[in-house]
Amino acid sequence: MIAGGGLLWMGWAGFNGGAPYAANIAASVAVLNTNLCAATSLLMWTCLDVIFFGKPSVIGAVQGMMTGLVCITPGAGLVQTWAAVIMGIFAGSVPWFSMMILHKKSALLMKVDDTLAVFHTHAVAGLLGGILTGLLATPELLSLESSVPGLRGAFYGGGINQVGKQLAGAAFVVAWNVVLIIGDDAAHGEEAYALWGDGEKFDATRHDLSRGGGERDGPAGERLSAMGARGVTIQL
Repeated sequence: MIAGGGLLWMGWAGFNGGAPYAANIAASVAVLNTNLCAATSLLMWTCLDVIFFGKPSVIGAVQGMMTGLVCITPGAGLVQTWAAVIMGIFAGSVPWFSMMILHKKSALLMKVDDTLAVFHTHAVAGLLGGILTGLLATPELLSLESSVPGLRGAFYGGGINQVGKQLAGAAFVVAWNVVLIIGDDAAHGEEAYALWGDGEKFDATRHDLSRGGGERDGPAGERLSAMGARGVTIQL
């Protein structure tokens, strides 16, 4: 996990640093901010784990790194280094709160099969990064990336104009993904997420429920079938 996280971090620096398609000031700022935000978020997440759970966690540290990388991506080359640290603090705390506190209290989120917590590490952190970019983007760095004059974050006198654009972009992405999820069955003949309770049901008469491949466990199979369990048992 640590090796994979390190490779992801290294690759993400190239991902954000390569966004300007040139070796220029914006690329340098993007690489620096990417590392600053990721490191700050990792430390913030780890500190919260220690405060509330009494010990740090490798998984938590990697999650904090991930939320920092996602959060800084919208504004990697558009904010100052101090702003990247601020974004890292939010990236390590807001998704932590949504994952560790809100998720466990939400009946809807508890029903979602999100093994890797992608909603928190990408949706929450990404939306947070977009909003913070609308607040903290500097006019000097924006002028390097866009030919549109007068662009600036809210903290630099831009008002809510840029924040509104960021929120509109986020709303479009959410709507687009909802449409794609609903259209999976029509386009591919399968569903990415069986949100409506349909999908292939577990057929106890077709699969051996015993560990060793012996006789079928009839009563257990009937109970699983009645519960609507999905999937198959693979004997290795």
